[in-house]
Order: sequence, then structure tokens, then C-alpha cells
Amino acid sequence: MPTYNRILLIVLDSLGIGEMTDAAEYGDTGSNTIGNIAKFVGGLHVPNMAKLGLGRIHPIAGVATDPVTGAYGKMAEQSAGKDTTNGHWEMVGVKLEHPLPTYPEGFPREIMDEFEREIGRKSLGNKPASGTEILKELGDEHMRTGYPIVYTSGDSVFQIAAHEEVIPVQELYRYCEIAREMLVGPHGVGRVIARPFIGADGQFTRTANRRDYSLLFGRTVLNELQEAGYDVIGIGKIEDIYGGSGITGGTHTEDNMAGVEKTLAYLKDLKNGLIFANLVDFDAKYGHRNDPQGFAKAIEQFDGRLPDIVSAMEETDLLILTADHGCDPTTSGTDHSREFVPLLIFHKKMDAAIDLGVRSTFADLGATIADNFGVPNPGIGTSFFPRIK
Repeated sequence: MPTYNRILLIVLDSLGIGEMTDAAEYGDTGSNTIGNIAKFVGGLHVPNMAKLGLGRIHPIAGVATDPVTGAYGKMAEQSAGKDTTNGHWEMVGVKLEHPLPTYPEGFPREIMDEFEREIGRKSLGNKPASGTEILKELGDEHMRTGYPIVYTSGDSVFQIAAHEEVIPVQELYRYCEIAREMLVGPHGVGRVIARPFIGADGQFTRTANRRDYSLLFGRTVLNELQEAGYDVIGIGKIEDIYGGSGITGGTHTEDNMAGVEKTLAYLKDLKNGLIFANLVDFDAKYGHRNDPQGFAKAIEQFDGRLPDIVSAMEETDLLILTADHGCDPTTSGTDHSREFVPLLIFHKKMDAAIDLGVRSTFADLGATIADNFGVPNPGIGTSFFPRIK
């Protein structure tokens, strides 16, 4: 029998906590997503995460270091890269040895020619761009021509944007499936992403119908849990990140607070297993938009919901908060940043502070989950489960 019947793993997408030792190799010297945000806004008000030990991981303006009841630390990424795909897969036991391909000059002509032949239309864009800025640039032309907008970023992504009234969402998903089948081998990007939007006359807004189509990289602790008969619930983009592998159920969400509500709903019904949520607003709405004030408000809003989550937990539940990379909105760039990620852990029998230190890989998280449920460790990572029992 597991020590904890249910584990709640919540990824605060892009909430890095300071540059890693190899940050310079990625052009991220000085990045510190949460620390720099706190400085920018004159201090963060996050009393609930502070009680779990957030302020002890790294000095953060406005965040107290006492009192603390919880386990805290930070994790370093061993996988090459700084994308959602790399971070999430390493968490569950897969280290990516080589960087996934990126396309700072856009995708090769042979890729685009094949894609356009397969979908029966020309395309627009084919360059790195901010998702909101490219809609300002090409949204009206897309409306006139019906051509989908293809773009990328500093991450390993092939993104396809289309107005929901011009290219219906299901058709856009079909285009993404075509691209996913094409983009393998040397051009095996981590994710193909559907980016539907609405609006008119240059005023466009992306909708919640985003879908991610990920490569599969091997067996994970999620597969082990599923095969052992445990529920593995993906909330937000979790199912997409793992291509459905090892996921037994779940739901997509339109924003952070919907993710919190879905987590609370599953806490009412799920008897045992893993509830795995990704709250993407920090990244998509604020990190990539270079909006530190919006980012700070989102952090504080989530912190305000933590008591609801803790109240819904039973004594046999374990809560884990972490992130998958950084996305420092105070820097000039709009891409992810190579940072440590926070690790905050709580259960209702905790009565002291536990310093978990600096973990050498995100995979320690998956090893710990495997340890709790008594399933095989995928092969990398060291469990810290004995420290938090």
C-alpha cells in the first residue's frame, strides 16, 4: 500500500528560481524569474508558499523565511534545453541527451513545401515570433487568404495559428497531426502546437482550444503507475506533453484558476493515484509577454488558492509544487530561461521544516513518486521519499 494514496503534482509553468550553472551557454546569465519579478514589483505577497519554504530556497523580495512547515529545495535540469518538453519528461524519468532542433531562421523550404502539399494550402510566416505579435502582423492577411500562420520560437516547436472561423478547430488539429507525422528524425521538434484564435480587424485573441502534439521519448513513471492500476490524471496541457502515454484521464483548461478548480474536483472523486496539473498562464500570458506585473499577480492569485487545495487534502495526500524551466519577463528576450526550479512539498502530518537542498536532476521527483507507490523507477533520479514521510 502507498504511504500517500494521492499525490498532487502542480507545475507552475516557467516559475524558475535562478540561473543554473550552465545558463551562459543558453544566453540566460542573470535570469531569475521569481526573484527578478519580486524585485520589479517591490516584493511578492505569497504567505502560503512562504510557509512551505519558498523564501528559504532563494532570497525573494517580500517573501518571509519563517515560520516554515514543509519540505523545500530546488532542482537542476540535466536534459539539454530549456523547453516544456525537456522539463516535464525529465520529471518522470527521461533525460534528453541532445537538444531538440530549433529553427531561428524558420523551417527549411522542403519542410514547408511538403506541409503545404499535405494540407492543400499555402502558409504564412515561417519564422520565430511572439504568438501575439505574429497575429498582429499576419492575422488580417490570414483572414483574407485562408492560409494558416506557421511560426516557431527559441523552443523546439512548430506552431500553427488559425482563426476559428477561417480554419475550424478540428481542421487545425488535422494540420497539426500532419505536421507531427512529418517532423521526425533530424526535424523531430519537441512539440507541434495548434494555436487557434478569434477576433477581427487586427484585434485577435488566442482561445483555450490550444493543443500540443509531442514526441514520445520512452517509458516513464507515468506508464509504471498506469500499469500498476493507479489513476494518472492530467490537467491542463499534461496529456498533450506526454502524447497521452501513461495518462488515464484528465481535462484541458482555459486558465490557471480553471486548473485549480479541476484539481479540487478530482480531489473530491479520485481515490488513489497521481493528479498532475500544469498551470500555463505564468508562461503563456506573462513570461513570454514580458509582463512582470501580470506574472506577479498570477503568482499571488495562485498563492491565494493554496489554502483551498490544502483544505481539500486528506492526511493521506501529498502536495508537490514545482516548475519546468524559467521564463524571466524582466529580460529583453521572450524565450524560456535555463534556471533551477523550486520544489515545495507538504502533507498534513508535517510539523517542521525539511531542507531537501539542491537536487541534481528533475528526475528525483519521478523517483520519489515511484517510491511512494511502489512501482519501478524508470532508471534515473534519486528518491527523497524517506526525507518527507
